Amino acid sequence: MVTLPPSGTIEHGLHRLTARVYFEDTDTAGIMYHAKYLHFLERGRTEFLRMAGIDHGAAVKAGLGAYAVTEMDIKWRRPARLDDVLTIETRLLSARAAACRLAQAIRRDGEVLAEATLTAAFLDPAGRPRRQPADWMAIFSELLPQDA
Repeated sequence: MVTLPPSGTIEHGLHRLTARVYFEDTDTAGIMYHAKYLHFLERGRTEFLRMAGIDHGAAVKAGLGAYAVTEMDIKWRRPARLDDVLTIETRLLSARAAACRLAQAIRRDGEVLAEATLTAAFLDPAGRPRRQPADWMAIFSELLPQDA
């Protein structure tokens, strides 16, 4: 079994993060509660940014701005269960001046349990759209698929 570092890995623009389903994530039958998938997806996005070299936390602390999910389409395919080891995959689909579009999947042993596409807008501290920093846009251009 391959052990990934705590923040995951990025290969060819695809970020992978592993996480385990704990008791707190499940109902009494040991099945992961549907809203918990959003938590795992959020962790995947956060670590994707971190591994790419984007310090979202520092931007928030400096008052530069923060990302907010403004749209999400999610499809649940199979249930995750207590103690499952999941892989959260995140890929950048597009980057515009003030927003990013991402595709994510949660897998167990390669099988897709849930898929999501979403838009995350970069907002100033007052909640208004703001241009993403130029150095972030340069990083995003390296992560975009070649056909984008």
